[in-house]
Amino acid sequence: MSIIKSKIRTIPDYPKPGILFRDITSLLLDPEGLTLSVGMFVNRYQNQGITKVAGIEARGFIFGAALAFQLGVGFVPIRKKGKLPGETVSQEYVLEYGTDHIEIHKDAIQAGDKILIMDDLVATGGTLAAAILLVQKLQGTVHEAAVLVDLPDLGGAEKIKKELGVDVYSICEFEGH
Repeated sequence: MSIIKSKIRTIPDYPKPGILFRDITSLLLDPEGLTLSVGMFVNRYQNQGITKVAGIEARGFIFGAALAFQLGVGFVPIRKKGKLPGETVSQEYVLEYGTDHIEIHKDAIQAGDKILIMDDLVATGGTLAAAILLVQKLQGTVHEAAVLVDLPDLGGAEKIKKELGVDVYSICEFEGH
């Protein structure tokens, strides 16, 4: 949606030269943009039988918690390794220069839960793919993954669909890196 896209600023050469960083904090500051964004997610996912929304740290928490509230379902935080206090399940994923891990509480998802995974952006898809694998490890069913921004030139959404069979819904796309 062009209104939402227009409220996301681009910061060139961040975090390194050649990168165009899509900064959603400008959207979060805008009441109209934030309301429209959450409303679009609610309209898409209401009456879909979602039992929980899982949000990826940290910006996935913003939209995920708001959506879970609007849908009347629970919210599951997916965090970086060592940040959750209870017993966890971990998933490694590949970064540009190495690997990292995300975790979820072992008791956060039960077999048969229908999960929507939320993040702010999909680029190469590594974090989102790891979140999908975490939900599946706990025998939850991933209904879909949802993001505010897709960077299609980096191929993450396409890779997730091809390799994991999960659709990635995005409100807007930005070309380039």
